[in-house]
Amino acid sequence: MQILDLLHFSYRSIISHKLRSSLTALGLVIGIAAVVILTSIGRGIHTFVLAEFTQFGTHLLSVNPGKKTTFGLSGATISTVRPLTIDDAAALGRLPSVLAVVPVVQGNVRVEAGVKQRRTNVLGVGSAVPEVWRVNTAVGRFLPAEAGNPRAFAVLGHKMAAELFGTANPLGQRIRIGTDRYLVIGVMEKKGQMVGFDMDDTLYIPAAKALELFDRESLVEINVLYKPTVSAAAVQNAVKRLLIARHGFEDFTIITQNQMLETMDSVLNILTLGVAALGGISLLVGSVGILTIMTIAVSERISEIGLLRAVGAERRVIFRLFLGEALALSVAGGLAGVLIGILAIQTIGYALPALPVELAWSYILSAFAVSVLIGIAAGVAPAIKAARLEPLEALRTE
Repeated sequence: MQILDLLHFSYRSIISHKLRSSLTALGLVIGIAAVVILTSIGRGIHTFVLAEFTQFGTHLLSVNPGKKTTFGLSGATISTVRPLTIDDAAALGRLPSVLAVVPVVQGNVRVEAGVKQRRTNVLGVGSAVPEVWRVNTAVGRFLPAEAGNPRAFAVLGHKMAAELFGTANPLGQRIRIGTDRYLVIGVMEKKGQMVGFDMDDTLYIPAAKALELFDRESLVEINVLYKPTVSAAAVQNAVKRLLIARHGFEDFTIITQNQMLETMDSVLNILTLGVAALGGISLLVGSVGILTIMTIAVSERISEIGLLRAVGAERRVIFRLFLGEALALSVAGGLAGVLIGILAIQTIGYALPALPVELAWSYILSAFAVSVLIGIAAGVAPAIKAARLEPLEALRTE
C-alpha cells in the first residue's frame, strides 16, 4: 500500500467516526492549549520581571554590609564588622572604572505638608541618582552634591507630590519629615514600579540626613555605576580591594547585576517549567484517551481487519493503518490545541493588558512534538494487536 493510500484510508476512517475521533483528540487539544496558556503567562512574567529589574541600567553592582558567606570566625570577630559609610561610597566614586555611586538608606516615616500627613517610603541617596538609576526630575532639580553636613532638601516622587500638594506647585514648599522640616526642590518624573517597589510614591532626601532620621550607622547598600568598557569582574575586584583596605577585611558583599539576573532568570525558568508541567498532566490524560479509544476501535473493527487480511493486506500494512490513524488524531489534536491556546493568549492580552503574556514558542513546539510522540506511543499497542489477528478468526466475527 502506497503512502497516499495509507493516508487516505486513515483519513476516511477518522471522518467516518466523527464523534469518537473528536473525543479522542479532545484530551490533547485541552492539554496543548493548557501548556500554551500557562507557559505564555509564565514567560510573560519572566520577561516583565527582568525588564523591571534592568530598567535602572545594565552596568551596575551593589555593595551590601556584612558577608553572606560562612566563615570559621568567632562571635567576637563578627561583632567588629564595620558599617558601610558615606565616606566608603565617596572612595568608591574615585575609582578609575567607576562613573558614579549612590549611597542608599531606606526607611518608612511620617510626612506632613500643611494639614495633610501620611507615612511613606523615604530613600536617603546621593546626587548621582538621575545618572545611576536613570530617573529624571519633571520639575525643579535633584539633590545637589554637598560635602559634610548636607542641607535639608527633599525631592518628591510624582505620586507623592500629587497626594501632598494636589495641583499646586510644590517647589519651595516646606514639609515635615519625622521631626525635621525640609525644603522641596524637585519632583521626579513618572517611573512606575520596580519589582513591587513604587518609585513614584517615594521621597528622596540626602543619605546623611536619612542616617540621622532613622538612627542608623550603616548604609543599606551602595550602588556603583561603572564604565561599559570595563568588565564587571574587574570592577568587582577593584571595589573589593578598596573596601578591604578601608575595613581591614572582607566584611561586605558585592553583587553584580549579572549575578542577580542569572539567579532571577533561573528562578523564573523553574516557574515557567513548573506551569508547563501542570499543562503536561493534561497531555498525559490525552494519551490515555487515545490508547483507550484505539484499543476499542480494534475490537470494533475486527471484521474489517479480517477482510483486509483476506484480500492480501500484510501484517505491516495493518500495523501502519492503525498507527497512522492514531498519529493523525494526535497531530490534529496538537494543531487545534496550539491554535486555541494562541487565540486564548491573544484574548487575554486584550482583556487584561496589565497581565504580562508572551508566547513561549520553545514550549509550544515541545508540546506539539510531545503530542505527536503520544500518538505514536499510544497507537503502537493497538496497532500490534490488530496486525496479529488471523484472517479467518477475524472474518468469523462478521
